[in-house]
Amino acid sequence: MDGTSRHLVYFDQLSEDTGYAQTIETPTDAMLSSHAVKRFFGSFWWPRIYLFRRLLQKLFIWRLKLEKPEAVVLGIDVMVMDNDEAPKRHGVRPTYKRVKGFAPLQMTWGRFIIDAVFRSGDKHSNHSDTVQKMVEHVVRQIRKHYRADVPVVIRCDSGFFDQKVFNCFEALGIGYICAGRLVSDLKGFAETVPQDGWKIYQEKRTVWEYVEFGDRRGEWERFRRAIYCRKASENQQLLCDFARSHTVFYTNLGRGEAIDERLRACGLDYLMETKRIIQDYHSRGRDELVHRALKDFAAQELPFKRFAQNAAFYHTMLLAFFLYEAFKEDVCASVLAPIAYPTTFRRKIIDIAAKIVRHAGRVTIKVPEAIWKHLRFDELWKRSAQPPIFVWV
Repeated sequence: MDGTSRHLVYFDQLSEDTGYAQTIETPTDAMLSSHAVKRFFGSFWWPRIYLFRRLLQKLFIWRLKLEKPEAVVLGIDVMVMDNDEAPKRHGVRPTYKRVKGFAPLQMTWGRFIIDAVFRSGDKHSNHSDTVQKMVEHVVRQIRKHYRADVPVVIRCDSGFFDQKVFNCFEALGIGYICAGRLVSDLKGFAETVPQDGWKIYQEKRTVWEYVEFGDRRGEWERFRRAIYCRKASENQQLLCDFARSHTVFYTNLGRGEAIDERLRACGLDYLMETKRIIQDYHSRGRDELVHRALKDFAAQELPFKRFAQNAAFYHTMLLAFFLYEAFKEDVCASVLAPIAYPTTFRRKIIDIAAKIVRHAGRVTIKVPEAIWKHLRFDELWKRSAQPPIFVWV
């Protein structure tokens, strides 16, 4: 969490640091060595690695019960982990970003990664039925342990643009907003729409034109709601036709399905409006910032040759990252914005000067007055000693 080193041999140095041992309240003779850590990860195999996912989902339900959202908005995407420097490592394959590495499938909720499947780099977004199984399992957990009637909406990019994925979402009664592919017939259709057929959506200083229609791709069994957008101006500067970016995305919101009834029952029927759907789709970029924060918190390069050991190491990173995000929100929110990246958190919260002294049989920590006032150190100390209660479900 402190980000000093990402190498396993650093455990050898820590094992000799009595100050660090006292900080984590561990006897010096019980400190781990790098060899012990390697043996620990070497003992993992797939049945035990799967338990990491179960633990992540339990932590997710814990946060849900704390925040009590009216609707659960999830993101699903692939995060490329660049291991191009690895001469020989099981699972390192060429990725779509033209580097060799891993491509785990991750599901996010706000700033939290709530489920993940560790995969080799050559696996595309909706490879096999991994996406459907992940979504089914998470939705089942939400409805069983949080609320059976809570609306669930998933946002994803064009890598998940597939009828089998949409059928799964619709069968579960959840909503989705998914980017589509700009094929030639859609571009041709957009060119035939008269100018007065386009509507305007504006966000800050950027303006989009959009048109809404029903679309049915080649082998689809039904029509689906499609929204075609093209950027009209940026920073109050009009764009020529050749400079406009075009996007199309599909959704089942506002189609009279089960998700619509759930949204109306919660008073969230405005989420089915076209402009709100466009806004939510544009907000999908925040989901990718979670991946960036994870890479800043931990590392892309994994230390082992064997795939299973790297999978266990990766899931350990996810657990630590989840707890780090929870700590920021529960303890540090009053002095540091929860959206801060790990580097900022380390510099402002962890990397501070302090002195620990022993006097009259008591151990005292002394902090400079400026840091005490700026960080409200007494408040941080109290809040860190009173965490939210976690109940295993």
